Order: sequence, then structure tokens, then C-alpha cells
Amino acid sequence: MNVLEEWTARVCRELGVDPAQVDRTLVLDLTRDVAHGVARPAAPLTAYLLGLAQGAGTAGPDAAGRLSRMAQDWAKERAKETAETPGDT
Repeated sequence: MNVLEEWTARVCRELGVDPAQVDRTLVLDLTRDVAHGVARPAAPLTAYLLGLAQGAGTAGPDAAGRLSRMAQDWAKERAKETAETPGDT
């Protein structure tokens, strides 16, 4: 068992979460997309918000994918805005 698997198992036990319900790859992919597309501090915040929404029953099964696409779109929008803004020379 690697460190991430062991940590996940321990946290699940502590919080009373069924480890079979944890899609580690999905969460890591989401946080990667947000960290790269928006900002590093937005990654754990987004994962937390997704967890809150799922716990409240308001996030559908496709929520993480939608958030990943939002982060990618955010990066594209910011790049476009930067390209359209005249530079200071």
C-alpha cells in the first residue's frame, strides 16, 4: 500500500466514509485541472466544495467533470483576455 492509499484508508475510517465510494483518481484529476487552469489554492477549495455539494445531494455524478471543464475554460478565457489587453511598452 502506498502513502496515498494508506492516508485515504485512515481518513475514511476516521470520517466514517466507505472507501469504495472514494474515486481518488477523479478527485486528483479535478484538483490538477483547477490548479493548472485557475490557481493552486483553488484546487483544494474546489474539491471541498464538490464534497459539500455531494454531501448535500446537489452535485450529480458528472459534477467533477463539469468543474474540470470549467477550470480549463477559465484558463482559455484568461489567456484570451491577456492576449486582447494591450501590453505596456
